[in-house]
Amino acid sequence: MTAFEFFFSFYGLLLGFSVAELVGGFARVLHERKHVRFGALTPLLAIFVAMDIATFWVQAWVIFRNAPFNFALLVLGLVVASVFYVAATLVFPRDIKASPALDDHFWQQRSLILLCVLGANVLMIGLVFAVAGPNGELQAVLGQRWYGTVFFVTLTSIAAFVRGRTPMLALLGALVLYHGYNVSLAVISLVERGGWSLLQAPAVAP
Repeated sequence: MTAFEFFFSFYGLLLGFSVAELVGGFARVLHERKHVRFGALTPLLAIFVAMDIATFWVQAWVIFRNAPFNFALLVLGLVVASVFYVAATLVFPRDIKASPALDDHFWQQRSLILLCVLGANVLMIGLVFAVAGPNGELQAVLGQRWYGTVFFVTLTSIAAFVRGRTPMLALLGALVLYHGYNVSLAVISLVERGGWSLLQAPAVAP
């Protein structure tokens, strides 16, 4: 087992709990859909949090695949994944009957949720600067992606405190589109590489 495999067996498990919380919360809402007033804010927030969690799986491969085994990195993974778990548990109400209007629940929890997401991202950005800066690799790591990082941090910070349904919808919509844009770039890259073969596999000795 490599250092990355050992790290990710722990980190990925914790991130998986966050996804399970989001999906479970959505399932609870669907189960009680006759008694729920949905609105647009909570679904947008759930999509944003889910897509941001997915980016951390990608970042784990990019950032940690060459990292040595280190207890401090394991603790950092614990902190980041735990922060995401807290955010995921707050997106949907635990008691649907006590909070039938999802928009009301959203306004009660959105600051904490968005600050948790922002905090996890800032921790990872700090790690990138701490590791890549002294090694002279910062430009190679960030490249032209720095503007996306600034865009994400700025909009998430504003969304954590802004008041008003219309500006909040605009901010969450922009953040979801930002993640969607990154997904589209990944799709284009996959298509340009010709995808992958489902029939070819490494030969197995008899």
